[in-house]
Amino acid sequence: MRRLLSNLLFCCFATMVLQAQTYTPTAENLAARKEFQDMKFGMFIHWGASSVLGNGEWVMNNRNIGVNEYGRLINIFNPQNFDAKKWVATAKAGGMKYITFITRHHDSFSNWDTKQSDWKITNTPYGKDALKQLADECHKEGIKLFLYYSLLDWYRSDYQYETGKTGKGTGRTQKSDWESYIRFMKAQLTELLTNYGKIDGIWFDGHWDQLDNDHDKSLQSKVNWHYDEIYKLIHSLQPQCLISNNHHLTPIPGEDFQAFEKDLPGGNSTGFGGQAVSQLPLETCETMNDSWGFNITDKKYKSTKDLIHYMVNAASLNANFLLNVGPMPDGTIQPEFVATLKEMGDWMKINGQSIYETRGGVLKAQEWGVVTAKDKIWYAHIIKTPKDSSYILIPDMKNKIAKCNLLNSKKALKFKIKPEGTYIYLEGIILDPIDTIIELQLK
Repeated sequence: MRRLLSNLLFCCFATMVLQAQTYTPTAENLAARKEFQDMKFGMFIHWGASSVLGNGEWVMNNRNIGVNEYGRLINIFNPQNFDAKKWVATAKAGGMKYITFITRHHDSFSNWDTKQSDWKITNTPYGKDALKQLADECHKEGIKLFLYYSLLDWYRSDYQYETGKTGKGTGRTQKSDWESYIRFMKAQLTELLTNYGKIDGIWFDGHWDQLDNDHDKSLQSKVNWHYDEIYKLIHSLQPQCLISNNHHLTPIPGEDFQAFEKDLPGGNSTGFGGQAVSQLPLETCETMNDSWGFNITDKKYKSTKDLIHYMVNAASLNANFLLNVGPMPDGTIQPEFVATLKEMGDWMKINGQSIYETRGGVLKAQEWGVVTAKDKIWYAHIIKTPKDSSYILIPDMKNKIAKCNLLNSKKALKFKIKPEGTYIYLEGIILDPIDTIIELQLK
């Protein structure tokens, strides 16, 4: 009973600490937020020692592989074909403006030359610092670099695995040491923000491991994550660096943008959503097949059309689209992913002005599609066949239209304002199979 009361008091205290935090972003940070919102499209990269097993990044947990056995991957992981130039070139060809790279996932393997652990890429036969190469290339090519960092850990014994929901079958028997683990994370984050030039953001994941269930939308946690200390550390080292935490909760003080996993903001088709949508910059992430990390049997590739539609819908909700690739263990990105990204990039070359630097929220989704906006220009994206192919209706449009035309051909379109809304007529228009974009110039 005494132990139960102690645990309850600790949870309450941790919650109060989180709620009591205050945070005033710097001018550099606010400018970075706007720039982030303007970019709209980024590449997520899940890759590391787990890639060798070809069964996704959760393979250690899913197969209950012990630490000693899993650690043998350090002798096998040898990505001789890793080429940071090709990765960055693939992102640029896709029209992507930033990369979010897995520095350390839940299996604790570090993709850089950390001094805090021997479980790292520079101790593999490959022997090189992948992050250093990627950071240098991103800086050279003008691609913003965000770093994913796992909060939970299936490998280290100082992580409080006893109360965690995952990583139960990895063979750890030593008593955990939470304060040691917090010091470890702080030291690693200091390395990342000191040794690799400008870092545009830190993307945390794993908070949910210490919640009672995945549907818990409170700040209650079985551990004190020391977010106040960690967030202050990050912002002190690089004030412009944006922080996001994939905790599936409404953002807390110190966080600079809100991440959504496999759902558009406000949606909850996966069970990861349902949290309130904040006023911070937004981002949603999704996979190109069904897997985050390399999965040799996963052939459920999403079509270029579906991915473009996801991006358009995200932009209409004021959110960036972070699209994942899971490179193969040799360091190459699957050719299926490269081909799809090239098609998306070709589309963005023609239609990108309706996505980049736009804002959403000007009109809720309609039966025919959605709207993005940039200053006094609205872009109506017809991504579904209208019930009546002769027109689309934009309801409750308070702004008057000065000019209306197809985006690319500049073909003028007739329009008429009626009490129920503005009708835009489509006579003689063959709808694009992916997206027919109408440019509305407002008075």
